[in-house]
Amino acid sequence: MRSRFDEQLSLLNKKMIEMGAECENIIALSTNALLEGNTVEARNAKEQGHKIDQMEREIESVCLKLLLQQQPVAKDLRVISAALKMITDMERIGDQAEDIAEIIPFLNGRTGEECHDIRLMAEATIKMVTESIDAYVKQDLEFAKSVSDYDDVVDDAFDRVKQSLIKMISENTADGEYALDLLMIAKYFERIGDHAVNIAEWVEFSVTGVHKGE
Repeated sequence: MRSRFDEQLSLLNKKMIEMGAECENIIALSTNALLEGNTVEARNAKEQGHKIDQMEREIESVCLKLLLQQQPVAKDLRVISAALKMITDMERIGDQAEDIAEIIPFLNGRTGEECHDIRLMAEATIKMVTESIDAYVKQDLEFAKSVSDYDDVVDDAFDRVKQSLIKMISENTADGEYALDLLMIAKYFERIGDHAVNIAEWVEFSVTGVHKGE
C-alpha cells in the first residue's frame, strides 16, 4: 500500500514541476511580447493560461485521490495540503501573466523597454516561481526562505518603476496613458512575486507544520 502511495506522491511532484514550468513559460511569453511589442506572442501567452487551468484540475484530482484512497501520515498530509494551496497561487500567476498580455495591444506598438526595471521584475519573478517549486519538491526549507527574501528585489524594482513613470508623465503628459499601462503591468509582476512568496510559505508549512500566517 505504501509503495502505491509513494508512486502517487511522485506523480504529484512531477505534475507540480510541470505546472511550475508552465507558469515560468507564460511569464516569459508575456515578457517577450511586452519587450518586443509582439501582439502574436501576447495571444500565445493568453492561450497558455488555459493549459495552466487544466493542470490545476489534474493536480487537484491527484491530491484528492491521495487523501481519499490512501492513509497519509501527518507529514504526507502536510505535503498534499500544501500542494492544494500552492496550485491556487500558481493558477493566479497564470492569470496575471495573461493580464499583462492583454494590455500589450493597447500600447500601440510601444514596448516595455522604455522602463528597464520592468524587465528586471520579470526575470526576478520567474526565478522566484522556479525556486519555490524546487523547494517544494526537494522539501528544502532554506531554499523556500530564500524565495521570500528575494521578494525585496521585486518590491524595490516596483518602487523604481513608479518613480520613473511619474517622471515620464511630468516630462510629457501625452505619455500618460502609456505610463499607466506600464504601471499596471509592473503591478501584475509585483503580484506574481507575492504569489511566489505564498508558495514558498506553503513549502515551509509542508516541512515544519507551521504556516507563517499562524
